[in-house]
Amino acid sequence: MRARTRTLAIALAGIAATGAVAHTLAVPVVAPREFTVTMANMSFGKLPSGVKVGDVIVWVNRDTVPHSATARDRSFDVRLGQGQQVRMTVKKAGTFAIYCIYHPAMRGTLTVAP
Repeated sequence: MRARTRTLAIALAGIAATGAVAHTLAVPVVAPREFTVTMANMSFGKLPSGVKVGDVIVWVNRDTVPHSATARDRSFDVRLGQGQQVRMTVKKAGTFAIYCIYHPAMRGTLTVAP
C-alpha cells in the first residue's frame, strides 16, 4: 500500500509541476513599442515618454546635414547622414542626457523605464 501511495504522490507532483509550467507559459508577452524622433531645423523633435527597455526608437534626420543622438554617458551613439533613419533598440534603463556631436546646441533628455 505504501508503494501505491508514493506512486500517487509522485504522479500528483508531476501533474502539479506541469500545471505550473502551463500557467507560466500562458503569461502574455508584450511586444516592444516603436517611437520616432525626427531631427529637423537643427533640433531634436519631441523626445518620447513611456519608453521601456526593449522598445525601439527610430531616429530620423530631416536636415541637410549629419546629426547624432549621443548619450553623454556613452551608452548609445546613433549617427545619421542627411535624410537617413536609424533604428535603435533601447538596452538600458535610466535618464540620459543626449546631444548631437556635430551640433552641441542640440540637446535633450531621454528617460527609459526598466
